[in-house]
Amino acid sequence: MFPISTTVATRFPPFATWALILLNVIAYFWEMSYFTTGGEPALRAFLNEWGLVPARYFVPGWAQAHGLDTNPLPFLTNTFLHAGAMHLILNMWTLFIFGPPVEDRMGSVPYLVFYLLCGVGASLAHAWMNPLSELPAIGASGAIAGITGAYMRLFPHSRVEILLPVFIFPFFFEIPAIAFAAFWFATQLVQGIFSLFASPDAGGVAWWAHIGGFVVGWFAAAIWGREGRRYRPLQADEGIFGCCPDGRRNRGPWD
Repeated sequence: MFPISTTVATRFPPFATWALILLNVIAYFWEMSYFTTGGEPALRAFLNEWGLVPARYFVPGWAQAHGLDTNPLPFLTNTFLHAGAMHLILNMWTLFIFGPPVEDRMGSVPYLVFYLLCGVGASLAHAWMNPLSELPAIGASGAIAGITGAYMRLFPHSRVEILLPVFIFPFFFEIPAIAFAAFWFATQLVQGIFSLFASPDAGGVAWWAHIGGFVVGWFAAAIWGREGRRYRPLQADEGIFGCCPDGRRNRGPWD
């Protein structure tokens, strides 16, 4: 299932979300510059430095053997790196869909802090569950999972428009946000449990980063977005499908 849009009306431009997308794009080109100038060895050294390698912190002597220290900054910087253009595009699309409503509710500066907190929480979850892995974990998906968790917590009455490709035929339909969240989290949890039985360096998706980020976002949103901003009443034709800021369809004013 691929999210296309939400039914939450927003009031303010999502400047922080746009800035995060821009930062991720810039970081990707910075990352790729190492590959174009130094090839695979240069890129590997870069990812070991700025990506999250759990063995760097949990395996004695690993960091020293690779000329690294135990600087905790990669728990944050890894969330701005990506494994390829498609990885970047899919993550930024999801942030573009779910980020603006959450930012609109929280305000831009608290939203930025919240996003970074979710990213660090996702990194900690990945490292804790994969302490022996020598592979650098990279990607914004853990932080974005936190934003998604916050969206589901703040706008449970909303609906998410989904694209479901069946062979070559695209199908579009809406599902309740809470159902989307439950299905997504269940798939991540199942995959995360199976990953515990794989080799520490098997590679693939950092499932526990997704789980950790979502959990952090879900619970922290109860504090961060509890009150929200003070909205003016919205008119019937405002927002997508004339929806209220909490995602419910209501053709009358909202307050």
